[in-house]
Amino acid sequence: MDSMPYPDTLTARAELCRSVILSAGELVLKGFQGEATRSFSMKGPQDFLTVTDAASEAHIRGAIAACFPDDSFLGEEGGGEIGERVWVVDPIDGTANFARGIPHFCISIAYVENGRTELGAIYNPALDELYFARRGEGATRNGLPIRVSETERFDAASIEMGWSTRVANDIYLDVVKNLLDMGTNVRRAGSGAMALAYVADGRSDAYLELHMNSWDCLAGLLLVSEAGGDVCPFLEIGSLEDGGPVLAAAGGVAKGVSEASSIPLAERQPSGGQRVASA
Repeated sequence: MDSMPYPDTLTARAELCRSVILSAGELVLKGFQGEATRSFSMKGPQDFLTVTDAASEAHIRGAIAACFPDDSFLGEEGGGEIGERVWVVDPIDGTANFARGIPHFCISIAYVENGRTELGAIYNPALDELYFARRGEGATRNGLPIRVSETERFDAASIEMGWSTRVANDIYLDVVKNLLDMGTNVRRAGSGAMALAYVADGRSDAYLELHMNSWDCLAGLLLVSEAGGDVCPFLEIGSLEDGGPVLAAAGGVAKGVSEASSIPLAERQPSGGQRVASA
């Protein structure tokens, strides 16, 4: 991706965010379509790594550095530094799906300024679906506005729950039992970032994970908030460096899912608008 002169504005960063996630998507899709490049290694238990992960992150990191050299960068694979202006990137979320030829994975990019997520983008190149949000301007899929679902009955709700090795299995299973006892359908599809985008798009009614890294969730939490949903105050109960619990839900089921998981929801703004996306 060629560097271009970008003014030092949020609008310019939004333009770059859209551009670089699509170009990274081309790279990732080529890797997905090439059987050899989907070979993987293991970073830890159920923690997959492919050569395409590293290539995608390097591509995104290089483009941002060329256009906004004073911005900091935090990536899943290469780490980085956290400044007042930081891009938080997962080059492929759902690597286990990617490595096995399952087209349910994505690239996730968030831009955080002074402790608030201002931009969020999630792109599944296998389906050519780009989710994008800018704080205060709503959320879109391929340029069209999206909203969370209107589901209010738990026996009609489909909720996705992620699993983390950082949380004891018995705690995870207790929360699953709480949700099942409420009548919900609980599922897991292997990409937390994609799951959050699906909540924003009304395809799922809630997503929760007892521990999630910031690069997996910041973009998705902003998407859900801008799509009218309820989210946890992630950067109050967790951190960019160490992650934390995540909850995002349609308003009709948010309180019940919060109680079942013991993950709090952010307070509403005084104006009564979107919840404060401490994402």
